[in-house]
Amino acid sequence: MLLPATGNSDCMATKIPAEKCGKCQCGTLHSKSILYQILNKEQGSETKWHQQHCSPHCSARRKCCPCLDRRVVLRTPEATCRRASEVLLKTSTFIRNLPSFYHMPWEDQFVLIQQNWAPLFVLGMAQEGVDFDLREVPATSLLKKILLNQSSTAMNELDSSSAGASFTEVQKMKNLLWKFWDLDISAKEYAYLKGIILFNSECCVLKCLPYVQLLQQEAQKALMEFISTMLHGSLSRFASILQLIASLRDIDAAAIEELFFRPILGEATLNVLLLETLYNKPDWL
Repeated sequence: MLLPATGNSDCMATKIPAEKCGKCQCGTLHSKSILYQILNKEQGSETKWHQQHCSPHCSARRKCCPCLDRRVVLRTPEATCRRASEVLLKTSTFIRNLPSFYHMPWEDQFVLIQQNWAPLFVLGMAQEGVDFDLREVPATSLLKKILLNQSSTAMNELDSSSAGASFTEVQKMKNLLWKFWDLDISAKEYAYLKGIILFNSECCVLKCLPYVQLLQQEAQKALMEFISTMLHGSLSRFASILQLIASLRDIDAAAIEELFFRPILGEATLNVLLLETLYNKPDWL
């Protein structure tokens, strides 16, 4: 299961005045000691970046909290990566069985795969009921780096070698999976949803954009008619499902690669490998 935010430091609130403590987003108090100021100075550029690029829901007065940078990996990577690979193979099989997809130029096929494989994969995870447990990766101590007098190059290499996916992105994906499961979506609905996602008319660089727009409209119409027939004209379910599709496009593809495929693919690019599976089944599946 997802681990709770760690951190037990209360800044010795009974001994340190409140004005000398700073409270981070997770509620942890940090003493503004000399050591704290040194560490904060080292993290200054990272804090400024977070304040400039955080979501609109983040207040400008929030401090950069280490909890936001938590990294996680699969608790049972062997079993989960195998299931994830099976989902990827089924996704490619779905695409392979769509003649309309192969009527498009190769360049358009590549663009659609590149931009839509991540939401298609998450949708496949939802259809196959793939849930997964996580464990947290211990963060490299900045204090340890300073005390060991490591060079900036060595520090950067150590940071780049840190394993794991973003906790925030993975949690977003897990929440979305549960929303799909709560709706109890049928196999036909999943098929229509995959068509809506694959034929993404927002890809403006497509050579045959009108054709893709038509295919997406047909998939949406088929989904609406199916829901209307099965649920006696109710459109609330259709609206809820379309809202989930919009959320699917916010899933971070890099987090998916890091969590489910980095242990078995190394540095390989997943969208290229998925294109290969449309014609041949690779050895890694």
